[in-house]
Amino acid sequence: MAISFHLTSLSKIPKTPPLPRIPVVNTTHTISPKTHLRFTPISKPSTLTLFVTNHRLTTHLRNRPHNPIRCLFTGIVEEMGEIKQLGVAEHGGFDMKIGAKTVLEGVSLGDSIAVNGTCLTVTQFDSQISEFTVGLSPETLRKTSLVELSAGSLVNLERAVQPTSRMGGHFVQGHVDGTGEIVSLESEADSLWVKVKAAKELLKYVVPKGFIAVDGTSLTVVDVFDEEDCFNFMLVAYTQQKVVIPLKKVGQKVNLEVDILGKYVERLLSSGFVESIKHSSNQK
Repeated sequence: MAISFHLTSLSKIPKTPPLPRIPVVNTTHTISPKTHLRFTPISKPSTLTLFVTNHRLTTHLRNRPHNPIRCLFTGIVEEMGEIKQLGVAEHGGFDMKIGAKTVLEGVSLGDSIAVNGTCLTVTQFDSQISEFTVGLSPETLRKTSLVELSAGSLVNLERAVQPTSRMGGHFVQGHVDGTGEIVSLESEADSLWVKVKAAKELLKYVVPKGFIAVDGTSLTVVDVFDEEDCFNFMLVAYTQQKVVIPLKKVGQKVNLEVDILGKYVERLLSSGFVESIKHSSNQK
């Protein structure tokens, strides 16, 4: 879920004398005119809950100009980043600063980076100290497991895919459908079985041997347990070292994005598309 930004064009630009050249003193880039954000460290979910339910902040962000950014991911995590700071910034929104290296290669302001599978927009970055900042809306915090993060937490990171990239996983939009709860973690040899409980409205899109993105990681579903409202998957030893899921405990949340193909099929069936095709064929 990306946080949008808006650039307003001016129809008439007044003539002004040229500004003197100012030498560049650092490599920090930012979308906001305020380059020094004041962070209020957040260590307890209860504080985030206050932010999410604060009517004034929610209204302020809802009234911002909306300019959705279209992006696509593969679910192949590029690196694990570390949360450096997070909290309410001067502009009234909630910002998160993340330490990372790989995803900053070639980064630009406004780029989309998936953080635990949530598509977010880069609003500031500093290549020298390997950090970037993203903004989170109240709706993002309500809908995802990012509300459980604190300084020092590790997160999965992936840059938006480019047309020349290999499609190693599946089509992941970075639009989290909801969260699931880890109900069991069981080892078998050097692999790890993970069982997740999900809401029925999400579980209906989950099928054995189908794709699902868990905290932004493209995974293959092994089994679906409808009577338990659960599904499971297995992480091999290599994957366990590259993603944050094994670092979580039973009872913690994970972000879930189901395969969008299932949603399209459901939409077509409910709209009567198939019946209209049959009717058209019978008339020929």
